[in-house]
Amino acid sequence: MNFPFYIAKRYLFSPGSSNAINIITGIAAAGVVIGAMSLFIVLSGFSGLKDFSLQFSTFFDPDLKVFPEKGKTFTFSESQKQALSNIKGIIAFSEIVEERAILEFRDKQTMAFIKGVDTAYKKVIVADSILSYGNWLTGNDSQVVIGNGISRDLSIGVEQVYTNFLVLYVPKPGKGIPTNPSQAFRKQAFVNIGVYGVNEELDKKYVFTTVVAARNLLGLAPDKVTHLEIKTGAQVDQQRIREQIKNIFNNQVVVKNRMQLNDTLYKMLNTENLASYLIITLIAIIALLNVAGAIIMMIIDKKSNLQTLFNIGSPIKDIRKIFLYQGFLMTFLGTLTGLLLGALTIFLQQKFYLLMITPSLPYPTKFNVFNFIIVFFTIISIGGIASYLAAIRINRRLITN
Repeated sequence: MNFPFYIAKRYLFSPGSSNAINIITGIAAAGVVIGAMSLFIVLSGFSGLKDFSLQFSTFFDPDLKVFPEKGKTFTFSESQKQALSNIKGIIAFSEIVEERAILEFRDKQTMAFIKGVDTAYKKVIVADSILSYGNWLTGNDSQVVIGNGISRDLSIGVEQVYTNFLVLYVPKPGKGIPTNPSQAFRKQAFVNIGVYGVNEELDKKYVFTTVVAARNLLGLAPDKVTHLEIKTGAQVDQQRIREQIKNIFNNQVVVKNRMQLNDTLYKMLNTENLASYLIITLIAIIALLNVAGAIIMMIIDKKSNLQTLFNIGSPIKDIRKIFLYQGFLMTFLGTLTGLLLGALTIFLQQKFYLLMITPSLPYPTKFNVFNFIIVFFTIISIGGIASYLAAIRINRRLITN
């Protein structure tokens, strides 16, 4: 057995000659445990918060989205449809026509986006899962599905009979200011057959209708789309698929994945996660300085033993290793204990909802192996540095005096 490591274990697990030394060592060990536990809980909380924040984007953001490089629309021909269908890894795609519109119901008005979708849209987005009540589009070009927010703003529900119409207005293309404002808009009456609910922002954003109705309202040709939404397989090379899509459209389109569609949100969440990690790590550094202090006190307490080891031929470097190993052992065991306690806390939160944001919404958490690894190496590294700084203080004069 490694001699310094054997002595380090004896020193770590046997009580010191002074009660104060034991208390200081216990405080140092507790600091390691609390530091590891706190860091893991914070990172797990932010992982859960990140997933919670991004889950709403999955309702309307597809795996890939194709935009025109210039302008608002681009041509999507039959040959391009066939070529897109032949790309390996694409499960489904949907033609989309989207534009801002004015909504009017009886004497109330609001703004939203009209989103025309085809029958394949339900294969790209699980539309039925977001319906609060009513039905999804059945293919009738006079139907719409609106969000909860729009429903409240306009005081409109699901119409059982075609008597109360929701009128949509979109501006006509052209330049200059029209002399007659009433002729500046195209309009069409629709019947609302369903109401969806996701969150407050998205519930006020979209009015869904068929892509044919949207084209008619906007005066677009049958082969024009504002973008395409694509669903891919779970384990596919999206970069390869993106390049193939660009080739089909002669590199005149922009293809974005879900992360790029929510670039600002991802950056904000990652920045918050990094800031929290650095703050808790700073606190852990302060706590782990106790490890260096405990080792220095242990060196003083074991000075007579160190003189004996030196006199029987142990070199200074081996004596230093004793306390370096002791610090590593304290940090290693404290880190594992803290991680286990942190994992238990996360499990209890997920199981019993110990912390609630609202009476019905528990604070989101997520157990992530990557967080486990990050915390382990962070605390071990800090503890190792603290142990090294304490161990190098041992020299011949300290031992012999």
